[in-house]
Formats: sequence, C-alpha cells, structure tokens
Amino acid sequence: MEERFYFNDQERELLFTLYKQLIRLSGDALQKDDCRKLKGYLIQYLNQGDIPRNAFGMNPIIKDMQTAVIVAEEIGMKRASILSIMLHESVKHGLCTLDFVKEEFGEDVAGIIKGLVKINELYAKSPTVESENFRNLLLSFAEDMRVILIMIADRVNLMRQIKDSTNDEARQQVSNEAAYLYAPLAHKLGLYKLKSELEDLSLKYTEKEIYYHIKEKLNETKASRDRYIAAFIEPIQKKLEEAGLKFHMKGRTKSIHSIYQKMKKQKCPFEGVYDLFAIRIILDSEFEKEKQECWQVYSIVSDMYMPNPKRLRDWLSVPKSNGYESLHTTVMGPEGKWVEVQIRTERMDDIAERGFAAHWRYKGVKGESGLDEWLTTIRETLEHAGSDLEVMDQFKLELYEDEVFVFTPKGDLFKLAKGATVLDFAFSIHTKLGSKCIGAKVNGKNVQLRQKLNSGDQVEIMTSNTQTPKRDWLNIVTTSKARTKIRQALKEIEARQTEFAKETIERKFKNRKVDYDESVMMRLIKKLGYKNVTDFYQDIAIEKLDANQILDKFVEMKKKETEANNEVLYRSAEAYSIQAPLDDKNFKDDVLVIDQNLKGLDFKLAKCCNPIYGDEVFGFVTINGGIKIHREDCPNAPEMKARFGYRIVKAKWAGKSQGKQYPITLRVVGHDDIGIVTNITSIINKESSILLRSISIDSNDGLFSGMLTVMVDDTAKLEALIKKLRTVKGVKQVNRG
Repeated sequence: MEERFYFNDQERELLFTLYKQLIRLSGDALQKDDCRKLKGYLIQYLNQGDIPRNAFGMNPIIKDMQTAVIVAEEIGMKRASILSIMLHESVKHGLCTLDFVKEEFGEDVAGIIKGLVKINELYAKSPTVESENFRNLLLSFAEDMRVILIMIADRVNLMRQIKDSTNDEARQQVSNEAAYLYAPLAHKLGLYKLKSELEDLSLKYTEKEIYYHIKEKLNETKASRDRYIAAFIEPIQKKLEEAGLKFHMKGRTKSIHSIYQKMKKQKCPFEGVYDLFAIRIILDSEFEKEKQECWQVYSIVSDMYMPNPKRLRDWLSVPKSNGYESLHTTVMGPEGKWVEVQIRTERMDDIAERGFAAHWRYKGVKGESGLDEWLTTIRETLEHAGSDLEVMDQFKLELYEDEVFVFTPKGDLFKLAKGATVLDFAFSIHTKLGSKCIGAKVNGKNVQLRQKLNSGDQVEIMTSNTQTPKRDWLNIVTTSKARTKIRQALKEIEARQTEFAKETIERKFKNRKVDYDESVMMRLIKKLGYKNVTDFYQDIAIEKLDANQILDKFVEMKKKETEANNEVLYRSAEAYSIQAPLDDKNFKDDVLVIDQNLKGLDFKLAKCCNPIYGDEVFGFVTINGGIKIHREDCPNAPEMKARFGYRIVKAKWAGKSQGKQYPITLRVVGHDDIGIVTNITSIINKESSILLRSISIDSNDGLFSGMLTVMVDDTAKLEALIKKLRTVKGVKQVNRG
C-alpha cells in the first residue's frame, strides 16, 4: 500500500520557510489572491494526507515547493509555472478538477497542469525512457514548453534530495533518466548549470567510485590549478593589451562528468586528459577585422606557448555547416600541461552560445534540425525575456504534428507517421505479425485493422494463423513500409498459387495422357483474353477457371491446328510471291573512286554499316583480295584502322548514283497511336524513288519501336525521308541503323 504523506515538525517548518522564499522570489508575479488561495491549500494539505509519498518517501508538497523555488530562482519563471507546480498533484489525485483550477487561477495555469498530468500518465505506460522516441513523445505531449522546464527543475530537485536514500534501485533509474533524457534537454535549452549538475549527480549515483576519484583529484589540485590558470593567462593578457586589442578572458575547469567522458573516450587516467584546462579569449572586434584579429591573437599565443599542430581547428576560414565560427588550439603551457585555447569575437560567441550553433550542436550531438532551431528560440526567449517569462505561452510544439508515438503492452515505444493505422503498426513491428493481423486492442478496446492511432495509445495486436494479406489492405495502410511489405507478401502468395496451378494443369495432362505443348497453351491463354500468364494461373488457383475445361479446350485447339497444318501441305504455291533478298553482289563501275584515282575495281558494300551513295567512306582490303566499302562512322571503323591500317584504302563517290539503290535500315520510336504505322508507310510509298522492303514493329507500355528497311539512291534522298518521318504526329525519334 502506498504511504500517504503527513507533515512532521521539521517538514512543517521547512514548508513555511520555502513558502516565504517563494513569495520573495516571485515578487509582483503572484497576486494577493494567489497567495491567499495558495496558503489555504497548503493548510488544507497539512490537515489531510491524501497524496502519497514517492518511492524515496519524500513529502510531495515539500518536493513541489522546492521545485517551485528552483523554477523561480534558477530559471526565472513566474506565476503560472509556480502555481501549476503547487496544484498539479491535487489534480492528479482527484482532489480538485482542471475546471476548478481554470476558474480559480486562470486557463494558463490549468493548461500547464494538464501537460504535467499527461506526461505523468506516459511514465506509467513506459517502464523505460531510454529511447529517442520517448524524448520526442515527451516533447510532443508538452504543448506548452514550460511543462518541460518544470520537469527539468523537478528532476534537478529530486537528484539533490535523494543523496541519502536507501532505495538504490529507484535512485539508479532516476539517475539514468536524468543523464539520458533531462540533461540533454537542459543543455538544448541553455540551462547549462542545471545540465552539468544533473550529469554530475547522475555519475555520483551510478558510478560512485569514479565520481569521488575524479572529485578528489580535482580537490587536490584546485589551489594549484587556479594558480596555474592565473599564471597562464597573465602573460597573454599583457601581450594582448600591448597589441591594443579589446578583449576579456574566461578560464574554466571541466565538470566531473565531462572529464569522465574524456577519460572513457581517450582510454586514459585522470592525468592523461588533454584539455582539463580551457581558456576562452573573446575579442570586441569590428566585423571587418574579426578574422585578422583572431589570427593575431593566435600568433601571440603560439609565440608564447608551443602549439600542438594536430589539435588546431580552424573554423574561421571555413565555418561549420551549422554556422559555428571559432579558432581552437591546444598549447603546451608551463609544467608540460596541455591547455585548450578558444579564440573568437563577441559576435561569434553570441552565435555559439545562443544561436543555432550552440555547444551541444558543434560537439556533434545528434538532433533533429527542426527541434534544434525551435529549442534555440525558446532558449533565447528565456535569456532575453527579462522578468516576465509568461511569454513562453506563445510557444506550442508543432514539430511532431506529422508523427504519432504508440506503446506496446510491454512499454516499448514506436514512432509512426500521422494517420497510421493498426495494420501499419503491426507491419512496423514485424512482417509476420502484420501478415497474421486480424485487429487490435487499443487502450483495452477491440478495434479494426483500419483504426487510426493517436500519440500515447497502447496497442496490442491480435493475430490468427489462418489470416493472409489481402489486396485491399493496400487501401488501409498509410506508410510506405507497410505498403511495400504487403505487396511483397502478395507477390509471394501469387507465386505459390501460380506454381500450384501449373502443377495442377500438368498433373491433369499426365492423367489424361495428353502431351503438353507450351506454344499451344500460350495461344490458348491469349485466345481466352489474358494479357499475362500469371493472371491465367491465378484464376485457376482460385477456381475461377476449371482445369478440366482448360484441358478440353487445349485438346480441341491442338486438333484444329494439326488439321490446318495438314491442309497447308497440299495447297498450291501459286498463291505465294517471294521477294528475293538483296544479294551481296559485286559492283563494277565508275560510281566509286578507290585509292589513287583507281576506277572500275570490284567492291562490296559492308553489311555492318550499309553505306550508300553520298556517305563518307573508306575501303578495306579483305583476305581474299576483295574490297569492302565501309562508312567512316562505321562502328567497326576504329578497330579496323587501329589493327589493320595497312589494309585501309581511300574511297570516294564520283559522278551521280546513276539510279542504283542501296538498302538502309531506319529505327523509328514513337507513341503507339492508332494509325501511326499507316502514316509512316504512306509517306514512304509516296516517294517515287524509295522502296519499302520490310517493316517490323514492336509495342510496349504505350510506345512502339519499328525497324524499317528501305531502298534509296543516295544520302540526300535519305535525309529528306528522315526529315519527313520526323514530322509525323507521335514519332519521337528516327535514326539510321
């Protein structure tokens, strides 16, 4: 049973001390009525113990009051945030309603409490928060950013109070959450002090020996370290002043957590950490002189102390992609100690600290750019809003409006696109789970496959071994991942069904002792109106077609074709006219001049490039002594000239073509429109001096590709023909083969 809270004498005294401190810190932010009502609630809490203590036995009212002090003092938030912290436990445990809070304290306070209660419910669903998805879900639920700031403050307070707790397991869990979830958020929001504190305390509770080891080492060397930094800075300061530069300097020692991270990364002891010391020199420079003065400072520093060339980082010449500009060097200081020196201007420092290139970004911490920029805006508001930080109300998180985050019954978290259904979720977990899915329980209620999911839903998938993916599932799912997996599953099912149908057909052929003929079967499938074979076998598989009837039709078709072939054997040949192919005849005339004005030589036209009168040509002496004429742009020309240059002879056309015709292959590509082939052939037929020998047309996906063989006299007539063919509507390309 949960332990209910009560106030002992010490807690009563602490409560009123904290109350006075809170009133002082809030100044004019809390109204008189607010104080009176709040005091009334505190007295009510004293008299009734209806709110349980937490796992550490902490008094919830004291804890909330301490959190409110941190929020007011260390973050600077005012009325709405303070009142929300003090009242959210009452709403959470049903002592009062949101409507009551809205009426008494305003909508602003009620809105923050709603966010706090909502996030507490998330914690109850998820046993672990160590995932990027949970961080995103947390942010998506916190519509008002003040909710996140309050949660950071609450976690800082909790980490401060549990140092003496005996519940090691709970402390370990809280510490892990602080390191993984809240410290990065605090860093992003510019709450550097709180971030370092969360990291150091987390290390203290999870790695106690390491923490105290580093702490002792730092304590041992604190006085000498301070003296060292002062001694290191002094001569640099003197030189910079002599150079007439306006500047200020910062010296620091890394936090215990960051030292530990360096030790782990570099796999070295405490003494081996390179940049235990860090100095930042910030110049007050005019924009035009920024780079010049930064390099001037570098020159002064490197003249005084030996730099490590491997540790020079020049982000002045080429700034980082995120806009970060600075000059980093590591130098050997007195006593052989390494000191990191960062040189930048006020402008650069401002961008690094407040802009989109903040420290957590340039160190390489991964984050979503949209979220990063948005959080930076929040941080700047925090730093520049002055006393009235209620302007935070204007910020609503819309970064995750396109995403939903849902839980499994075990508390695992999944991210899906907005509009995702139960079926999408099932396939996002595993393909087999999606394929067997018949529905789900969402927040304990049975729902269908097409039910859309919302952030925070707890989803339990229900399956059946008899379930298989359906084609209409493609209309249910919204994610590409699920759609791809469904298509893949359907293809596999179709492949199995096709194979089964084929085996069925073949078995029936065998039983009837009928010889299977693939070509006859293909013609039968086409005759039945099927465009592809798969559809035919699918219909057999689902018993839309009867395999026995198909067999009967096959036998009938084969019989008819056999009879028709037998008839052909006795038909007269008079009905046929065979066009004799153009033979590879020898030419012997003065149409071609070969080599040194030689005429009347025998030659043949090469079939690889089909030269015609007017082409630029050359002769190639073959092994048997004949000459073959090739076009200069023949695909084989480069190899022949390279390997058999001694066989190449010059050739050129002379006189006129004298009515001789040459075969030319043309490749025509275009849209497969009605009548386009007729239009092409009619143009060719209209040409008196051009003869169409053959035509072959292949159509695919709305396009046709045709190979035409024509007889032409010369290149001039060929070019004129090509020009006319290109004007035909639908024709895209006409190329000579």
